Amino acid sequence: MDQQHDPHDGAEELLRRALIDPDTSAALALRVDGLSLAEALTVIFHGRLDLGTVQTYVAPGGFGAGAAVAPSALLRVPCDLDLADAPDAEGAHDLYAEQARALRDALLAADTVLALWKDALEALADAPVGVDRSIELGVRLPAHRLMPVALVAPEQRLTVVPVCGARTLAEGRPPLGIACAQQDVAHVYPLPDDPERCLEDFRERAADHARRLADQLEHQEQSVRRFLEISGVDDLPEAC
Repeated sequence: MDQQHDPHDGAEELLRRALIDPDTSAALALRVDGLSLAEALTVIFHGRLDLGTVQTYVAPGGFGAGAAVAPSALLRVPCDLDLADAPDAEGAHDLYAEQARALRDALLAADTVLALWKDALEALADAPVGVDRSIELGVRLPAHRLMPVALVAPEQRLTVVPVCGARTLAEGRPPLGIACAQQDVAHVYPLPDDPERCLEDFRERAADHARRLADQLEHQEQSVRRFLEISGVDDLPEAC
C-alpha cells in the first residue's frame, strides 16, 4: 500500500477555493450509520472542474444536509470517484451510486473487523482499549487511513488502524488492511486475517526490532570508544 500523507493535505485549500469559485465545484455527502466502533461517518465527495478531481473525505459523525464541516474534521481518503465513462448525466448517477456503495461497503467491513480486533487486543492486553476518532493520530503509518477511527492500547503503546490502498472507486472496493503501529515499528495485515495471530506476529516483529536497535546502539558505542582510544582519551567509563 502507498505511504500515508498528511490527513489535512489539501483540505483547507480545497474548501477555501470552493468558497471563492463555487460555480466550478460541488460536493455530495453520504452518511454511513450503524457502525460498531465509528458509530457514524459522513463521506464527502468534492469535485472541482478546474482541478479535474473528485476527491473523497471522511468525517466522524453523521452530518445532515447543509451542515458545515470544518477542514480539521476531514480525513482525506485516496479512493476517489471516477465518472468519466458515463455516457450522460443519468449514467453518471448510476456510476456514482455504484462507487459510493463500494466505499460504504469498505467502511462497514473495516469497522466490523476493527471491532473484532478490539476484543482480541483487550484479551491480549488484559486492559481496556480506547477508541480514537481523531483525524490526527500522531503516529506514522505505512498506508493511507480509511476512516477516522483507531484502537489505542496505552500500556502497549500500540495503535491499530484500518487502512486502504489508493485507487479510484471505478475499480471497485479498495484493498483494505489493518495497520499496527508502535513507535517506529508498523505493519499492515490483510483485513480477513485472524486478529489474535496478527497481534502475536506484530509483538514478535516489535521484539525483533528492539533487539536490532539494541545491537545497533551497542555497535555505535563500541565504535565511539575505539575512536576515543586512538585519540588518546583515557579513563573511559565501563561499557554497560
